[in-house]
Amino acid sequence: MFYIIGLGLCDEKDITVRGLEAVKSCSRIYLEAYTSILMVDKSRLEAFYEKPLILADRDMVETESDEILRGADKENVGLLVVGDPFGATTHADIILRARALKIPVRVIHNASIMNAVGACGLQLYNFGQTVSLVFFTDTWKPDSFYDKIKENADLDMHTLILLDIKVKEQNEENLARGRKIYEPPRYMSIPQAVSQLLEIESLRQSEILVPEKTLAIGLSRVGGDESQQKIVSGTLADLATQPAEVFGEPLHSLVIVGKKLHHLEVEYAQQYAVNATNWRNVARDVYGCALDD
Repeated sequence: MFYIIGLGLCDEKDITVRGLEAVKSCSRIYLEAYTSILMVDKSRLEAFYEKPLILADRDMVETESDEILRGADKENVGLLVVGDPFGATTHADIILRARALKIPVRVIHNASIMNAVGACGLQLYNFGQTVSLVFFTDTWKPDSFYDKIKENADLDMHTLILLDIKVKEQNEENLARGRKIYEPPRYMSIPQAVSQLLEIESLRQSEILVPEKTLAIGLSRVGGDESQQKIVSGTLADLATQPAEVFGEPLHSLVIVGKKLHHLEVEYAQQYAVNATNWRNVARDVYGCALDD
């Protein structure tokens, strides 16, 4: 059996009972280590699960899946995934490969940012398409995300933006020369994300990300305890002026608030606002939300 096991969002104890039972049954277990990260080291997982873990980077999962799947038709092999197994298309691909090899597959689900984003107070059924925002470079500034945000905005829906992480990445020179030298890990912060959004808005000028008129909510380490999880709400202009430490440690996500905004959403997210008065004023005057003042 090939198991793909969701680990949840925070630490070694977020695994489900079903997931832990599957881990205990596996003769070989891989830890996917590039689409997201947990808030604890691999050693904490190994101590709690009482099993050694094999780190699986992008190359292994995407190009060496045969090694991961080796023997899974005769014994239990597991792949641990931060969040939920279907949070990244990579995992759908390895499931298809396993089934093509006639290997039985079992998926064990867990919490992910896709549903835990509700911690900010916005209602999940008011979200549209989720988008990813990658690090810009001097020569590469992809802006296809903007079209999806606009499509959501046209439907008055919220947009969850997943911010880029760079783990075990090579720079252009080392990549071109085939040198296995990797850059230090990088995690996009909310201020950097807001800066990139506003840069593209200035080029597109569709007025869906007007700094003073667009409400947004930054989240970090969702699922952690009170000392870890941070939620900060405000206009894009508000968020752009906050020091980086306000937003907490990575991983960060950002929500662009859509016009389909209920007064309970406004009131719930207001507790995290940089400026509560401005938050309410924009919700009422720009978003047309009926509020009891």
